[in-house]
Amino acid sequence: MEQVISFFNYIMNSQEIIQTGGLLAIILIVYIENGLFFGFFLPGDYLLFLSGVFCSTKLLDVSLVSLFSGIFLAAVLGTYTGYISGRFFGDKIENKKDSLFFKQKYISKTQKYFEKYGSRTLIIARFLPIVRTFAPIMAGLVKMNFFRFSLYNFIGGFIWVFVLVGGGYILGINYPGLIHYVHYIIFFFLAVTTFTVLRGYFSAKKEMEEV
Repeated sequence: MEQVISFFNYIMNSQEIIQTGGLLAIILIVYIENGLFFGFFLPGDYLLFLSGVFCSTKLLDVSLVSLFSGIFLAAVLGTYTGYISGRFFGDKIENKKDSLFFKQKYISKTQKYFEKYGSRTLIIARFLPIVRTFAPIMAGLVKMNFFRFSLYNFIGGFIWVFVLVGGGYILGINYPGLIHYVHYIIFFFLAVTTFTVLRGYFSAKKEMEEV
Protein backbone atom coordinates (compact mmCIF):
# COMPACT_ATOMS: atom_id res chain seq x y z
CA MET A 1 0.00 0.00 0.00
CA GLU A 2 2.85 2.36 0.85
CA GLN A 3 4.41 1.65 -2.55
CA VAL A 4 1.16 2.56 -4.31
CA ILE A 5 0.91 5.82 -2.35
CA SER A 6 4.55 6.61 -3.09
CA PHE A 7 3.95 5.98 -6.80
CA PHE A 8 0.98 8.35 -6.94
CA ASN A 9 2.88 10.98 -4.97
CA TYR A 10 5.67 10.68 -7.51
CA ILE A 11 3.53 11.06 -10.64
CA MET A 12 1.76 14.07 -9.11
CA ASN A 13 5.05 15.78 -8.24
CA SER A 14 6.09 17.65 -11.40
CA GLN A 15 9.45 18.74 -9.98
CA GLU A 16 10.45 15.18 -9.06
CA ILE A 17 9.25 13.83 -12.41
CA ILE A 18 11.40 16.32 -14.30
CA GLN A 19 14.49 15.84 -12.13
CA THR A 20 14.42 12.03 -11.90
CA GLY A 21 12.54 10.90 -14.99
CA GLY A 22 13.79 13.52 -17.42
CA LEU A 23 12.37 14.04 -20.87
CA LEU A 24 11.14 10.45 -21.22
CA ALA A 25 8.94 10.69 -18.13
CA ILE A 26 7.55 14.05 -19.26
CA ILE A 27 6.68 12.67 -22.69
CA LEU A 28 4.98 9.61 -21.22
CA ILE A 29 2.83 11.62 -18.80
CA VAL A 30 1.84 14.14 -21.49
CA TYR A 31 0.84 11.29 -23.81
CA ILE A 32 -1.30 9.56 -21.18
CA GLU A 33 -2.91 12.76 -19.91
CA ASN A 34 -3.91 13.88 -23.40
CA GLY A 35 -5.90 10.86 -24.49
CA LEU A 36 -6.22 7.94 -22.08
CA PHE A 37 -9.29 8.37 -19.90
CA PHE A 38 -7.56 7.16 -16.72
CA GLY A 39 -4.88 9.86 -17.05
CA PHE A 40 -7.16 12.83 -16.40
CA PHE A 41 -5.66 13.44 -12.95
CA LEU A 42 -2.05 13.73 -14.13
CA PRO A 43 -0.25 17.10 -14.06
CA GLY A 44 -0.28 18.81 -17.42
CA ASP A 45 -0.06 22.58 -17.56
CA TYR A 46 2.40 23.14 -14.76
CA LEU A 47 4.45 20.11 -15.84
CA LEU A 48 5.01 21.81 -19.19
CA PHE A 49 5.68 25.19 -17.63
CA LEU A 50 8.17 23.78 -15.11
CA SER A 51 9.90 21.71 -17.78
CA GLY A 52 10.56 24.98 -19.63
CA VAL A 53 11.90 26.61 -16.46
CA PHE A 54 14.10 23.59 -15.66
CA CYS A 55 15.38 23.48 -19.24
CA SER A 56 16.42 27.14 -19.12
CA THR A 57 18.30 26.64 -15.85
CA LYS A 58 19.91 23.40 -17.09
CA LEU A 59 18.37 21.34 -14.29
CA LEU A 60 16.77 19.44 -17.16
CA ASP A 61 19.69 18.64 -19.44
CA VAL A 62 18.00 18.69 -22.85
CA SER A 63 17.81 21.28 -25.59
CA LEU A 64 14.72 23.45 -25.93
CA VAL A 65 14.11 22.00 -29.42
CA SER A 66 14.19 18.43 -28.08
CA LEU A 67 11.91 19.35 -25.19
CA PHE A 68 9.40 21.16 -27.38
CA SER A 69 9.40 18.48 -30.09
CA GLY A 70 9.02 15.60 -27.63
CA ILE A 71 6.15 17.18 -25.72
CA PHE A 72 4.38 18.34 -28.89
CA LEU A 73 4.57 14.86 -30.42
CA ALA A 74 3.33 13.24 -27.20
CA ALA A 75 0.41 15.68 -26.99
CA VAL A 76 -0.63 15.10 -30.60
CA LEU A 77 -0.32 11.31 -30.45
CA GLY A 78 -2.10 11.18 -27.09
CA THR A 79 -5.01 13.16 -28.53
CA TYR A 80 -5.15 10.87 -31.57
CA THR A 81 -5.31 7.90 -29.20
CA GLY A 82 -8.29 9.44 -27.42
CA TYR A 83 -10.02 10.18 -30.72
CA ILE A 84 -9.50 6.66 -32.05
CA SER A 85 -10.71 5.03 -28.83
CA GLY A 86 -13.83 7.16 -28.90
CA ARG A 87 -14.49 6.55 -32.60
CA PHE A 88 -13.96 2.80 -32.72
CA PHE A 89 -14.97 1.75 -29.24
CA GLY A 90 -17.78 4.23 -28.69
CA ASP A 91 -20.54 1.96 -30.02
CA LYS A 92 -21.13 0.56 -26.57
CA ILE A 93 -21.95 4.04 -25.35
CA GLU A 94 -24.05 4.91 -28.40
CA ASN A 95 -26.09 1.71 -28.02
CA LYS A 96 -26.47 2.11 -24.29
CA LYS A 97 -30.07 2.36 -23.12
CA ASP A 98 -31.29 5.42 -21.30
CA SER A 99 -30.89 5.28 -17.55
CA LEU A 100 -30.99 7.59 -14.58
CA PHE A 101 -27.46 8.88 -15.30
CA PHE A 102 -27.34 8.48 -19.08
CA LYS A 103 -29.57 9.74 -21.90
CA GLN A 104 -29.04 9.24 -25.62
CA LYS A 105 -29.96 12.90 -26.13
CA TYR A 106 -26.66 13.78 -24.44
CA ILE A 107 -24.81 12.15 -27.36
CA SER A 108 -26.87 13.95 -30.01
CA LYS A 109 -26.46 17.28 -28.20
CA THR A 110 -22.73 16.74 -27.88
CA GLN A 111 -22.49 15.92 -31.60
CA LYS A 112 -24.28 19.15 -32.50
CA TYR A 113 -22.05 21.06 -30.07
CA PHE A 114 -18.90 19.70 -31.73
CA GLU A 115 -20.29 20.47 -35.18
CA LYS A 116 -20.89 24.07 -34.13
CA TYR A 117 -17.94 24.72 -31.78
CA GLY A 118 -15.59 21.81 -32.57
CA SER A 119 -12.51 23.81 -33.53
CA ARG A 120 -12.80 26.15 -30.54
CA THR A 121 -13.47 23.24 -28.21
CA LEU A 122 -10.36 21.28 -29.18
CA ILE A 123 -8.03 24.28 -28.91
CA ILE A 124 -9.38 25.67 -25.64
CA ALA A 125 -9.60 22.16 -24.14
CA ARG A 126 -5.80 21.96 -24.25
CA PHE A 127 -5.66 24.44 -21.39
CA LEU A 128 -8.36 22.74 -19.31
CA PRO A 129 -7.41 19.84 -17.04
CA ILE A 130 -9.78 16.85 -17.30
CA VAL A 131 -11.46 18.42 -20.34
CA ARG A 132 -8.13 18.04 -22.16
CA THR A 133 -8.32 14.28 -21.61
CA PHE A 134 -11.95 13.70 -22.54
CA ALA A 135 -12.43 16.17 -25.42
CA PRO A 136 -10.68 13.98 -28.06
CA ILE A 137 -12.52 10.89 -26.82
CA MET A 138 -15.82 12.70 -27.22
CA ALA A 139 -14.76 14.04 -30.64
CA GLY A 140 -14.20 10.45 -31.75
CA LEU A 141 -17.43 9.30 -30.17
CA VAL A 142 -19.49 11.81 -32.14
CA LYS A 143 -17.41 10.97 -35.24
CA MET A 144 -15.99 14.40 -35.85
CA ASN A 145 -14.36 14.63 -39.29
CA PHE A 146 -10.85 13.15 -39.00
CA PHE A 147 -9.08 15.76 -41.12
CA ARG A 148 -10.78 18.61 -39.32
CA PHE A 149 -9.90 16.98 -36.02
CA SER A 150 -6.28 16.55 -37.12
CA LEU A 151 -5.97 20.21 -38.10
CA TYR A 152 -7.09 21.45 -34.68
CA ASN A 153 -5.19 18.71 -32.90
CA PHE A 154 -1.96 20.09 -34.36
CA ILE A 155 -2.93 23.73 -33.88
CA GLY A 156 -4.10 23.22 -30.29
CA GLY A 157 -1.10 21.08 -29.42
CA PHE A 158 1.35 23.61 -30.83
CA ILE A 159 -0.24 26.56 -29.03
CA TRP A 160 -0.42 24.65 -25.73
CA VAL A 161 3.24 23.58 -25.82
CA PHE A 162 4.49 26.88 -27.22
CA VAL A 163 2.75 28.99 -24.57
CA LEU A 164 3.59 26.86 -21.52
CA VAL A 165 7.02 25.43 -22.35
CA GLY A 166 8.08 28.63 -24.10
CA GLY A 167 6.72 30.80 -21.29
CA GLY A 168 8.52 28.76 -18.66
CA TYR A 169 11.77 28.86 -20.62
CA ILE A 170 11.70 32.63 -21.14
CA LEU A 171 10.88 33.31 -17.47
CA GLY A 172 13.60 30.89 -16.39
CA ILE A 173 16.15 32.71 -18.55
CA ASN A 174 15.19 36.14 -17.24
CA TYR A 175 14.44 35.12 -13.65
CA PRO A 176 16.57 32.05 -12.77
CA GLY A 177 15.64 32.46 -9.11
CA LEU A 178 12.14 31.34 -10.08
CA ILE A 179 13.32 27.79 -9.58
CA HIS A 180 13.13 28.33 -5.82
CA TYR A 181 9.39 29.05 -5.96
CA VAL A 182 8.18 25.90 -7.69
CA HIS A 183 5.45 25.21 -5.13
CA TYR A 184 3.97 28.67 -5.58
CA ILE A 185 3.93 28.14 -9.35
CA ILE A 186 2.03 24.88 -8.90
CA PHE A 187 -0.49 26.48 -6.54
CA PHE A 188 -0.98 29.31 -9.02
CA PHE A 189 -1.69 26.92 -11.88
CA LEU A 190 -4.04 24.84 -9.76
CA ALA A 191 -6.02 27.95 -8.76
CA VAL A 192 -6.24 29.24 -12.33
CA THR A 193 -7.16 25.90 -13.88
CA THR A 194 -9.75 25.11 -11.20
CA PHE A 195 -11.45 28.45 -11.79
CA THR A 196 -11.26 27.99 -15.57
CA VAL A 197 -12.67 24.46 -15.47
CA LEU A 198 -15.61 25.49 -13.30
CA ARG A 199 -16.34 28.51 -15.45
CA GLY A 200 -16.01 26.47 -18.63
CA TYR A 201 -18.26 23.76 -17.24
CA PHE A 202 -21.13 26.12 -16.49
CA SER A 203 -20.68 27.96 -19.81
CA ALA A 204 -20.66 24.69 -21.76
CA LYS A 205 -23.68 23.43 -19.86
CA LYS A 206 -25.60 26.58 -20.76
CA GLU A 207 -24.56 26.36 -24.43
CA MET A 208 -25.43 22.66 -24.58
CA GLU A 209 -28.94 23.47 -23.36
CA GLU A 210 -29.28 26.01 -26.15
CA VAL A 211 -28.10 23.64 -28.89
